Amino acid sequence: MTATIIDGKARALRLRETVAAGVAAFVAAHGRAPGLTVVLVGEDPASAVYVRSKGLATAAAGMVSGEHRLPVTTSEAELLALVAALNADATVDGILVQLPLPRHIDTDRVIAAIDPAKDVDGFHPVNAGRLATGLDALVPCTPSGCLMMIEEALGDISGREALVIGRSNIVGKPMAALLTARSATVTLAHSRTRDLAGHVARAEIVVAAVGIPDLVKGAWVRPGACVIDVGMNRVALADGKSKLVGDVEYAAASERAGWITPVPGGVGPMTIACLLANTLKAARMRAA
Repeated sequence: MTATIIDGKARALRLRETVAAGVAAFVAAHGRAPGLTVVLVGEDPASAVYVRSKGLATAAAGMVSGEHRLPVTTSEAELLALVAALNADATVDGILVQLPLPRHIDTDRVIAAIDPAKDVDGFHPVNAGRLATGLDALVPCTPSGCLMMIEEALGDISGREALVIGRSNIVGKPMAALLTARSATVTLAHSRTRDLAGHVARAEIVVAAVGIPDLVKGAWVRPGACVIDVGMNRVALADGKSKLVGDVEYAAASERAGWITPVPGGVGPMTIACLLANTLKAARMRAA
């Protein structure tokens, strides 16, 4: 068996086209475009590239893209003051504070300061609680994109055995909540789980999001399973160069899985597309 590759770029493009059409309808109805503002503290190169990509995608969808780049010396009080100002700005529908923040700033305090109605990352405790209790919420972008790809591959996942490897608030926990809401039978595992191989072997759906290169061995994968690899790990090569690999042993898993996401080109493009979808949703909620 050779797995069907889940093309995250193509799926993200379709979602972005849907969002752009929704933005055009929103502008026609309300006389303004939805606005997303991103805040970056410091000069982390990876974060800077990601913020630039978000800005380009936001503008391409017809939204207003705002950006605040603050020096690494910015105090927690100064960042909280900016968040408060963005909360009060009627032209801003979505606020995204790029993580990680410098160590002298309390990330949880900053996330909690964002208006939950503008929390397009879906990290605010109010949105996390609403998701956990089955209420409508702004959902973290990466697990939201993963669910879209899973359902496109499998259709109705009610009753299916699903395994989420990773227990972060950003991916693992919300992913488990989303799958549970779709009536899948969900196991939440992590790097310390005993007999991880046994759990993988039983799962019809595997979402790996723990950040350990090739943690999930291809031989473990249940034949025909849907494997979603969220991992983005840079590993050194013998020639001194490096490459990106996921949490799943891709080549071997591709010989057993029914569907699998590549790294890169799988989950990553869906994350930004879902951010745009969240911004449009937030704008609609606020307009209503």
